[in-house]
Amino acid sequence: MRHIAVVNMKGGVGKTTTAIHLAAGLAAAGSHVLLIDADPQGNVGHALGVRRDGTIRELMMGDAQIDDVIVRGVRERLDIIPSTPASFGLETQLSGQPQRETILARRLKPIAGGSRGDGALGTGPRYDAIVIDCSPAMNLLTYNALLFASEVVIPIGMDGMAIVGARQTLAGIHEIRELWPDRRLELLAVLPIAVNTTTNATRAAFEAMDADPEMHDRLYRRGIRQCIDVTYALTQRQTIWEYAPRSRAAEDFDAFVRFVAGDEAARAGAESDVRAETGIEKTQTIV
Repeated sequence: MRHIAVVNMKGGVGKTTTAIHLAAGLAAAGSHVLLIDADPQGNVGHALGVRRDGTIRELMMGDAQIDDVIVRGVRERLDIIPSTPASFGLETQLSGQPQRETILARRLKPIAGGSRGDGALGTGPRYDAIVIDCSPAMNLLTYNALLFASEVVIPIGMDGMAIVGARQTLAGIHEIRELWPDRRLELLAVLPIAVNTTTNATRAAFEAMDADPEMHDRLYRRGIRQCIDVTYALTQRQTIWEYAPRSRAAEDFDAFVRFVAGDEAARAGAESDVRAETGIEKTQTIV
């Protein structure tokens, strides 16, 4: 089972959009996927029209079991654990709990135990992948998400502050690796969002990502092109494939899902025409 966290310490860079489409895309390809909203803003539930009394807050507090908070069949093979603004209080409410940074991993053990290779046993797995949409802050929920995850996707908008947020995220990942050296946490991809190759902003963003050795090594260079249909789709509580299946965003998210799933053709396609269109020179291929 794969545990993938989608995170950037800068808000408004497409984290929720990426998490939804990664989870929905893997499900559409045949995997059984659980999408967890670990952001108190609760945007996953808003975007997919999911309402539930039991949320990640109740799971973290121990007020509900895992089966009580999973919303099943949101899409075929796609289940969700939603969130609400009530989760903002978790930082204070769990302040006295021992090992509170690993509460989520322990609560999810019945469905995810034994999948990390750390000796933990559970009754599952019942999912092929768990995708977590994280808060744009290194708070308790984000720490819990990263300590459960084994892979990280960092979406980056085409602006300087999004890159600053990505660097802060990488610093947080390094901190977790140092404090919990037994936990496997790898950077799967840096994903450019709202790419418009005609703008100086996109050119500058790619130059900044290429200048950062860690981001450069994991840069999914094809990215997701700028496409207003994504906004319209989520407003209608649909994925881009449901709303505009022939749009460029649908094409790009489909390619990224195939890349994450390990499709070799998609991995080759990660080296897209962005370099040629922007004039940015590439020296290393994502692995």
